[in-house]
Amino acid sequence: MGLTDALAARFDVESHGSDVRTEAIAGLTTFLAMSYIIVVNPTILSNAIQIEGYSQGEVIQMIAIATVLSSAVATFVMAFYANRPFGLAPGLGLNAFFAFTVVLGLGVPWQTALAAVFVEGVLFILLTAVGAREYVIRLFPEPVKRSVGAGIGLFLLFIGLQELQIVANDETTLVTLGSVFGNPWAILGVLGLVLTFVLWARNVTGAIILGVLTTAVAGWALTFAGVFARGTVTPESLPSAQYDITPLAGAFVDGLSGIDPVTFVLVVFTFFFVDFFDTAGTLIGVSQFGDFLDEDGDLPDMDRPLMADAVGTTFGAVVGTSTVTTFIESSAGVEEGGRTGLTAFVVAALFLASLVLIPVVAAIPEYASFIALIVVGVMMLQGLVEVDWQDPAWAVSAGLTVTLMPFAYSIADGLAAGIVAYPIIKLAVGEGDEVALGQYLIAALLAAYYVLSTAGYIL
Repeated sequence: MGLTDALAARFDVESHGSDVRTEAIAGLTTFLAMSYIIVVNPTILSNAIQIEGYSQGEVIQMIAIATVLSSAVATFVMAFYANRPFGLAPGLGLNAFFAFTVVLGLGVPWQTALAAVFVEGVLFILLTAVGAREYVIRLFPEPVKRSVGAGIGLFLLFIGLQELQIVANDETTLVTLGSVFGNPWAILGVLGLVLTFVLWARNVTGAIILGVLTTAVAGWALTFAGVFARGTVTPESLPSAQYDITPLAGAFVDGLSGIDPVTFVLVVFTFFFVDFFDTAGTLIGVSQFGDFLDEDGDLPDMDRPLMADAVGTTFGAVVGTSTVTTFIESSAGVEEGGRTGLTAFVVAALFLASLVLIPVVAAIPEYASFIALIVVGVMMLQGLVEVDWQDPAWAVSAGLTVTLMPFAYSIADGLAAGIVAYPIIKLAVGEGDEVALGQYLIAALLAAYYVLSTAGYIL
């Protein structure tokens, strides 16, 4: 039996109406669509993760390796355990929450933040193993679940606009339009953004990574041509290749000591909540493309792909990256005909192959990387169509969830606002009996926490 026949038999390709060639093309398509995360995740996390004795460029390479390894491990589990054509990697939004809210905002050491991701992953494994997914889902208001993706998208959009210096600080209005065309950094970012949106609108495979790389190449070309000095639109210096990740891997162990219990529980809760429902929503959405859903609109054996997510998150924390989740870009491969875990196997193999390109990651300017945040942020806003804006409880809960994430610069605060608002409005319209006891309890606990924290009694 040849390799092709062995792969076809292992993943039961024929019975799924596919073939090895189609699965391989689908895997390549999915990888190209989501490979931007290898560049973007290190750019975001390096704002928070600083390791003594190592330059930012070296840390970026370490995180890039952790990104690749966690993506490969999680996607291999998806392939062999779940036999589904879905790719996984550290999720956008969750890495922003890790860097900008938890570490830079709350002042939590990055090692402790990794410990929170590890704990969240372990909890996810346990809950998935006992089949508690549906029970947990029922504890959270439907409008929050439907709007959380759009809220994260708006948060990413805001971060991306700031990093590209399209949006700038203002003493009077807090934010304003930046001096875009007086700033080479912003000019290249805007032009790269336009290119990426055009490619995406025309359904070009790998539009985001093509936009990022093209923008980076343009920056280097202008530098080498003498238009800009080194350090203006390109890194001032490049580090040597850094494949030793021991300063990063295992750092979560140190983060388990000296933690503030209340803050740690809130961080774990938010990581868990967003990862849990983001993954579930992505799986359902991608499954619609492949006609994987049953007559009730559920994905059969959904606990298996959820377990891949959980294992990836736990392993990712060990090697040094934020929460791993299923990527909506998997739909690109499904549209190409991917129907089995062989597609995921190809994605995972390509992630491992990309390790040879790690030194290139440090050469990509930040403005090129942050293009991805804006594009993905806009894409995620599509989730707002699932909100029933005519229902007061839905409108208030979803509206607060979406808007407070960027305005408070915190995914956690947006989630909390939506969860607390839902039972209040339900009671106001005489529908309090439709709210579960668990929803009242969680809302009360969150309300108490925010009263005490904003009054300065706790962190």
